[in-house]
Amino acid sequence: MLTVRRAVRLFLSEPEVSAWLGSGQVFVAVSGGADSLALAEAAAHVGRRRGLTVGALVVDHGLQAGSAEVAEWAAQTALRLGVDTAKVLPVTVSGGGGPEAAARRARYAALREHAGDDALVLFGHTRDDQAETVLLGLGRGSGPRSLAGMRPLDPPWGRPLLDVPRSVTAAACEELGVSPWHDPHNTDPRFRRVRVRHEVLPLLEDVLAGGVAEALARTARQLREDCDALDAMAAEVAEQARDGSELRVDVLVRVPPSVRRRVLRTWLLEGGVRELTDAHLRSVDDLVGRWRGQGGVFLPGDVEARRGHEKLVLNRCQPTVRGS
Repeated sequence: MLTVRRAVRLFLSEPEVSAWLGSGQVFVAVSGGADSLALAEAAAHVGRRRGLTVGALVVDHGLQAGSAEVAEWAAQTALRLGVDTAKVLPVTVSGGGGPEAAARRARYAALREHAGDDALVLFGHTRDDQAETVLLGLGRGSGPRSLAGMRPLDPPWGRPLLDVPRSVTAAACEELGVSPWHDPHNTDPRFRRVRVRHEVLPLLEDVLAGGVAEALARTARQLREDCDALDAMAAEVAEQARDGSELRVDVLVRVPPSVRRRVLRTWLLEGGVRELTDAHLRSVDDLVGRWRGQGGVFLPGDVEARRGHEKLVLNRCQPTVRGS
């Protein structure tokens, strides 16, 4: 338990985190699993010494029989572990992208709405979760932003346990005399993350003689530092390149593609482009780095990126109406 408490204490002592504690309120997202219950106890323990009010938020996705009872049990258990308040947040899971993505959207929306804009919500994501995230991003061929994994602080979200192994949170619950709830979804092989957890990572640990999860988490941390540096450079370039809603090509052409594409990504998202892929981004980048007089690039969201008069511009396209 001491390891979990120490991780929370160090996290809350970070200057960037302290700036978010002005409200005196911290929430913990509690599922009933070992990670979130250990975090709830540690946050309550550390929070009392810092004069913070610590609340537990339990999201009931309603996807399994008896989910309401499990959610209420998790809330009551968090109270026994020392949090000041505990609340169950029922949600409706709907929308595209698969059940995992839909549940995640509903969960984060409910947590954000309840916590408001000036309080941190802490998650019990561990080093093992970080390793799984990196592997999934690698398998999808994602860029460094995805391989950099989850950030310890991504306001209003906080993840104090990203350097703590899952085995430590399980041992902490045993020490506390708590029997965590085991979500059946966490062992369902239909979900890709479950197979990475129970098949891929153990195989890698065996083949590479251990330390894989720690190495992947370390790689994510290094990539985050690189991404932060490139993002800072991109912000300066964007400020120089912006001309109203357009971007000056003479500024963009002078910077490395990795920086330029960061500028373009932000510009396109702000311009209403939806579901932006790497292929889309590189096609727009070609209007600068591989300019041969080509036409515009049509993008999701009925947007066209075009080069004209040495500037990049975004045009709204008339939505295509398909016949029945």
